Amino acid sequence: MVDGTVSITLKDFQALIDAKLNADTRIDNTQKASKELQVFLSYLCTRVDIEPFVKEFNKQSRTSEIIVEGGHAKIKFKDNIL
Repeated sequence: MVDGTVSITLKDFQALIDAKLNADTRIDNTQKASKELQVFLSYLCTRVDIEPFVKEFNKQSRTSEIIVEGGHAKIKFKDNIL
């Protein structure tokens, strides 16, 4: 991190604030969706063997990993942002 100051217009500052709020909303929505998908995958675990599909997904996925333990599915984000 570099110490210093920056001058920007109020319009650009407001756009920066709006972008931050938008990003926060998207992060919250992604977290909610991942929890809902975990519930769905856990439900599927009780009905069929999804392990082969989970392994294939995990091989191809660059951003997340599905972990199935004891009949419960968890979605782990690889970048640890969420």
